[in-house]
Amino acid sequence: MDWRSLPSLNSLRTFAAVAEKKSLSGAGRALNVTHAAVSQQVRSLESVLGLQLVVREGRGVALTPEGDLLYSGLSEGFGKIQETVEALTREDSARPLNITTTPSFAVSWLMPRINDFRLNHPGIELMLNPTSEVVEMTPGGVDLAIRYGNGDWPGLEAELLLSSKFVVVGASCLIGDIEITRPEDLLQFHWLQELGSNELTLWMERQGVVPKSRMNITHLPGYMVLEGLRRGEGISATARVFVEPDIAAGNLKLLFEDEVYPGTGYHLVTRPGVKRPPLKAFLSWLRKMRAEQDGSRPGQIADRA
Repeated sequence: MDWRSLPSLNSLRTFAAVAEKKSLSGAGRALNVTHAAVSQQVRSLESVLGLQLVVREGRGVALTPEGDLLYSGLSEGFGKIQETVEALTREDSARPLNITTTPSFAVSWLMPRINDFRLNHPGIELMLNPTSEVVEMTPGGVDLAIRYGNGDWPGLEAELLLSSKFVVVGASCLIGDIEITRPEDLLQFHWLQELGSNELTLWMERQGVVPKSRMNITHLPGYMVLEGLRRGEGISATARVFVEPDIAAGNLKLLFEDEVYPGTGYHLVTRPGVKRPPLKAFLSWLRKMRAEQDGSRPGQIADRA
């Protein structure tokens, strides 16, 4: 198609409105523009085509044969455009809200609260994908990713939801009276690591520890890591926010804790652009849950949806 040979879409749309209403004023009201703006667009279109499209008739206008032919084509074309847009809009609105997050976040923070969202938004269908893999965010696919990091994901928008330190913990029944003073002391224990992640290796590297032999690690889904920790099946590294109650109760011992860097934690990651209404509702709900956890007012967390 030779796009450069086509008149402007605005002038074609204006003419179609005039032809439909048989009135310049009526077209102006339909398009929310002035009578003069409508008249100028029609004259501009006639000049581009070298044809007279409308003539005055009483208090309104009538189409010339050329105008009638053009309107027939535009009516069909704009009708198809409107039909397609409405179909896409309905489909997008009805599409489930697709959310990806780490299994640990899903089990420890999201799922204990999710029933509140369901009760308040029964018309929104959720599709939750707990995975340690970084899922690509493409149009029509994942709407929201909840990721741990510093918020630097090029091409995406990130908003800090939960700030959290990274800790190494073990059950009190497992650690007992064993004195842990150096990262190397942890090598004697069995490690539990979330499937698909490598937090333990990275943590050891940050401490400058190079194991002399292969570490004893079991890779498990996130919810099984936390349950294994509580049963004393091994030690693990995780976000402190998930194990804070267990530490406070004395069920888990805090062995090491990393300094938290500004902006580090779990982020709400979305594509740039206008958010679907279901996504806006879910983001607002997450901020509300975060505010309730902090004991602050929901309005203190900016709603940037």
